[in-house]
Amino acid sequence: MNPGPFRRVLLKLSGDSFARLGERGISMDEVVHIARQTVQAASRGVQVAVVIGGGNILRGASFTAGNTGVQEATAHSMGMLATVINGLALQDALESVGAQTRLMTAIRMEGVAEPYIRRRAKRHLEKGRIVILAAGTGSPFVTTDTAAAQRSLELEADILMKATRVDGVYSDDPEKNPHAVLYRELTYQQVREQNLRVMDATAISQCMEHAMPILVFNYRKEGNIERAVAGEKIGTIIHSIVNRS
Repeated sequence: MNPGPFRRVLLKLSGDSFARLGERGISMDEVVHIARQTVQAASRGVQVAVVIGGGNILRGASFTAGNTGVQEATAHSMGMLATVINGLALQDALESVGAQTRLMTAIRMEGVAEPYIRRRAKRHLEKGRIVILAAGTGSPFVTTDTAAAQRSLELEADILMKATRVDGVYSDDPEKNPHAVLYRELTYQQVREQNLRVMDATAISQCMEHAMPILVFNYRKEGNIERAVAGEKIGTIIHSIVNRS
């Protein structure tokens, strides 16, 4: 099987992808659906690392809004722990469909996962294991989008792939505006100037500074994760220069 143009990819999954649409918590049906697609993609010979969010359980950035007794830094730590819960669910789902995995966390908790060490994570990838990266960067006030950008650079990924529920980056929210335009290609600068909701500003800046391409695509369409790693033209690609040809 042709492995495609990428040797190593960083897949960013939101916590919301682990729940049914409009619900919270974890739906193992949804998690196994993602796991099957991810294993199929990895079977092409591509090394896959996964950074996961925790918004299906708790969003640290918004938790303090109605909970004045919780400090914001504490809420962020709670959100990081939510990503570990998702990581455990994804690990079992991946292994149930035949993958070898490692769950690594930025906050040390050796009873359930390995500590994230860059060289060790790269070695796991080289051995064909799917590496799940949880707990963000381990620091408060940093989103998992930024963690995904950081890890993609540290692990020398060829591309950062952000899995979403829509087909790519639109000029407006396509679920609210039926006339929203889907962009197939953008520069980092266009994303910043138009304030497009792709990833947070820090993540975009990191990717722009180091020329890390970003692909935003719809993971809910069966086979799209495999198509993405195969280099097929799906979703929206964000990089330095838009190809006018």
